[in-house]
Amino acid sequence: MKNMNLLKNAAVTLALLCGTVIVAQEPVVNVDKGRHPNIAEAQRLVAQANNYIATAQKDNRYDMHNHASKARQLLVQANEELKLAAEDANGARR
Repeated sequence: MKNMNLLKNAAVTLALLCGTVIVAQEPVVNVDKGRHPNIAEAQRLVAQANNYIATAQKDNRYDMHNHASKARQLLVQANEELKLAAEDANGARR
């Protein structure tokens, strides 16, 4: 029984750590604006939106029922998709 409780606690801890890593990620501009100016600009705007949401969270003392955090996670995902789109375009040009 102790082993089962220990396993459950370890699973919960791992889940919390993974969630923290996702929240801690920030969108970055990592697409070459010389090759893909529109995608690079989209990434810049995603990063800017993330910053505005972070400021709103602070201004509202993080009392936004997790909606702002979810929006920031989605921006990280959108940013990653933009990077993949640029990489795919690079492959198509070869």
